Amino acid sequence: YIIGDNGDTIPTVTLQPITVAENRVFASKREERKWSRLKRDVAKVYPYSKLAGKKLKQYNDTMVGMNPKEQKRLLRKAEDELKAEFEDDIRNMTLNQGRILIKLIDRESGNTSYGLVKDLRGSFQAVFWQSVARIFKANLKSSYDPNSNSEDRMIEDIKISIDEGTFFK
Repeated sequence: YIIGDNGDTIPTVTLQPITVAENRVFASKREERKWSRLKRDVAKVYPYSKLAGKKLKQYNDTMVGMNPKEQKRLLRKAEDELKAEFEDDIRNMTLNQGRILIKLIDRESGNTSYGLVKDLRGSFQAVFWQSVARIFKANLKSSYDPNSNSEDRMIEDIKISIDEGTFFK
């Protein structure tokens, strides 16, 4: 309750925000299959992107006040741990899932994958991995823009439905 200037009591209620979305209408079966694949791919890689954002924040917080040698040692240890835990999963992703993961990591971290590799491993490694990505028609420098009328907007819609618990496979 809120008490007004003249002493009146005004009841208040705080409501949870909701997202209202209309049913998707597809121009063709091909478009519908494309949407279904995108939903499947985002559902598979979204947990990895959230984990990447969380781990990155954790490592950045840990590295505060460390000298460069200690930072390098910590990053190598972290890389070994992450490889042991996730290498098989990431290797089994499709090219499209990898491309979506790159965009979602940008969304979670606020930095492109290229920028992260450059900051954490150096320019040479960043250029090397960008070259490898380009061979597979991906781009580590691609950024995420959920306000565009492109695939990023659709990815954002799917991500929101996953977060709200309204995602159905």
